[in-house]
Amino acid sequence: MDQPDIAARIAAAKTVVETYLTLSMIPDPVAASAYLAPDFELIFTGGRRMAGPTESAAFNAKRYLWVKKRFLRTDAAYDPQSGTVHVYNTGYLYGLWPDGVAFETNRYLDKFELRDGKIMRCDVWNDSAEVLLHKAGLAEAAL
Repeated sequence: MDQPDIAARIAAAKTVVETYLTLSMIPDPVAASAYLAPDFELIFTGGRRMAGPTESAAFNAKRYLWVKKRFLRTDAAYDPQSGTVHVYNTGYLYGLWPDGVAFETNRYLDKFELRDGKIMRCDVWNDSAEVLLHKAGLAEAAL
């Protein structure tokens, strides 16, 4: 594959990821699901496995009154051996905790694997658990 084709795949994969994340945060899990491969895997912080954006929206509804993502960067790399594009989206979660307290600096990193324009896997990491431990007085160190 030549460099223009690789660059086009990378750009398309980044657009797919940002569109998927935007739809997931509305939340519009039905529209977000259009970007997923049939055997999609979603793994949240702590190793929680979910079938897709419907389950993650339900999970988020228990953890937050509402939550959105403020994108800082979306980076991607093409793996020529597998044909997979690896996309990393990072930034901050912002919203309201269940007690109504606002937050805006909760770091996150989402790692995606795409093939043939579809998301095959997403791994999600963020600071929410640490913040909740701190709020409950269970944190081992100050945030």
